[in-house]
Amino acid sequence: MRKLLSTVIFALFAAVCSAQSADERIAGAMNASDWFALDSIYNATPKDSINPFLEVFARGLIGNRLNRPDVSIPAFEELLNSYSAALDLSNLLNSAVMLSMDYNKTGENAKAASVLASVLGATREHLDSAAVDGVQQYIDRYSALSAYRPYSVSIDGTQGAVPFHIAPVGNPEKKSVLMKLDSSSVNGFDADITFDTGAGVNIITDSLARKYGLEPLEAYINVKGIDSQKTRFVIAREIKLGNITVRDVPFVIVDLKVDNEEADRHMDCLGAVVGSELMMQLRDLTLDFVKCEITVPAEAPARSDTAPNMCFSPQMNLITKGTVLDNPMWICIDTGDASFGTLDGNFFERNKEYVLTHSRTDTLRVAGIGGVHISGCYVLSDVVVTMAGVSTAVPEMSVTLGANPLGTGNECNLGLKSLMRFGKIRFNMTDLVLTAGTSK
Repeated sequence: MRKLLSTVIFALFAAVCSAQSADERIAGAMNASDWFALDSIYNATPKDSINPFLEVFARGLIGNRLNRPDVSIPAFEELLNSYSAALDLSNLLNSAVMLSMDYNKTGENAKAASVLASVLGATREHLDSAAVDGVQQYIDRYSALSAYRPYSVSIDGTQGAVPFHIAPVGNPEKKSVLMKLDSSSVNGFDADITFDTGAGVNIITDSLARKYGLEPLEAYINVKGIDSQKTRFVIAREIKLGNITVRDVPFVIVDLKVDNEEADRHMDCLGAVVGSELMMQLRDLTLDFVKCEITVPAEAPARSDTAPNMCFSPQMNLITKGTVLDNPMWICIDTGDASFGTLDGNFFERNKEYVLTHSRTDTLRVAGIGGVHISGCYVLSDVVVTMAGVSTAVPEMSVTLGANPLGTGNECNLGLKSLMRFGKIRFNMTDLVLTAGTSK
């Protein structure tokens, strides 16, 4: 176990004991981390046609990746109680971590800590120190949160409304922007909060955590950006976003200094950031870039039979399937990316001739947690992006020659400047359905 479990890393088996075609298709979707395909295949297949172990495992993964804890919790409980002998060490640990994540989503943090402590106790002698530390971080986090009621949400009125503005940041030549929430406070202090759909956890600087009186927890996490940083959890007893009040909100303290004079001049704009974890608890958000307002219904929608078109990556990034210049790909929806977005080296290799004839060379400079990434890139002009069945024209996107420097692991990181061009975007976090407004 050489990989630190700071995020869930799937190491699924390549074959299953049954040779039936349904089992092969289900295992193939698992290994490809294609949760939409797995959900579709599973629902279309008679359950007595699926290997019993594979049926339980598939149900757990579908529930975890598609935000259905009522499905995944009983599945992972059955998996660990009845099929643990069929799991290799990696899958055993990852299944326990996913079960604990789902307990956390439903507020059962003591259970989350207990199940991980039990599995760690049974496997510790087979793990290296990095793996033990990774699991222990989860145990400590959930143990600390069990003393609170994280994400208790109340809305004053029939609909939540959070005004925001688009703020210029960084080098003025780049015309980079971030989404800043207005009428916001933390523990009664007026707060400058950035809304970042690409942030898997809420983050705050140490100075602001002290200013706002956040309570330190005996829990730590490895936060990954440009590099990795081990940091501590703190909790805000109350944050207000417009007419929405959220109590017991966990944040992680981050050091945004990156020892780069230019980058450090502009990093203060990220003093406090809320992300996808908060979105999960609000459950239904519409970002209206025309009115500059986020709306949240007082009553979240019940789950429907609508097929999801959005899911979480292992890094808890919100991703959707779409196309860029007619290339099908996974797209990371990232309002914390202040640019139009970035395409990685896989896109470049598949479209090399087109990129070379429709772009200019430039330097990509990305600052984030742990450092600065500087590399050569191509700036591709007139890019058509399609997601949720809606297309919009983006003036430009950067194309790198290697992996995406933001570390999301996706071929496309779609930034705020591109997302704004859709006019309106709705995140139904119950069904995990993304809806885009009319393109601009």
